[in-house]
Amino acid sequence: MSKLDSKLKELIITFRKLRDPISGCPWDKEQDFKSIASSAIEESYEVADAIERENFEDLKAELGDLLFQIVFHSEMAREENLFTLEDIVDELNSKLIRRHPHIFDDGNVKDAKDSLRIWEDVKAKERSDKNLNSLMDDVPKNLPSLTRTKKLQKRATRVGFDWKNSEDIVAKVDEEIAELKIEEKKSNKDGIAEEIGDIFFTLIRLSGYYDLEPEDIIRKTNLKFENRFRKMENEAKSMETSLDKMSLEKLEKIWQRIK
Repeated sequence: MSKLDSKLKELIITFRKLRDPISGCPWDKEQDFKSIASSAIEESYEVADAIERENFEDLKAELGDLLFQIVFHSEMAREENLFTLEDIVDELNSKLIRRHPHIFDDGNVKDAKDSLRIWEDVKAKERSDKNLNSLMDDVPKNLPSLTRTKKLQKRATRVGFDWKNSEDIVAKVDEEIAELKIEEKKSNKDGIAEEIGDIFFTLIRLSGYYDLEPEDIIRKTNLKFENRFRKMENEAKSMETSLDKMSLEKLEKIWQRIK
């Protein structure tokens, strides 16, 4: 038995003790699939945060927490005779082999983009085997909105429903902004919301055109804003005052100075 096999077996034994109906942890025993579903999402975001900060000690810990969620769900499934952790690993391995025919078969690829095309082609074949009514049917509804938007758009592009180039996308953004201004003049809150949604949707497609992740873009923008705002606070402290005591004009001057 390899060290990895031994450690996984030890982890599963530990977890089963936590879920033991008699001597287990009261909290762990009462959980079900739905009660901890959000925890897996939360742990995924914490993994992304550790990567963003390039803190690899934290990344190791967060990946462990994410693994805990996988083991948790697999053990609850085993208890109900649905599937096991071994089934999960087996299905994942089969999927990786199936979606990489250029590695495990006789296919050839030119570059990473070609590899991704093959991956998507195999996924499309898998979806067709499920007899779905629409390309949109199996896009998870509880994905983060930006991620789900990108997936919906990606499905549409597979049948050619897309802008021809980035200039057309930017033109569409301009069109949507013009429509937003019309709704804003009418103080139409519902119309404003709809047009802002259209702008977001189009900007996400523009990011996809350049192979950029919208979640990464907004995360970095948030971090940039946070860092600059902290610098504003520090400058205010150095002046023995606080931001809330300054005029908007003064705040703008500080903002531009530390840009």
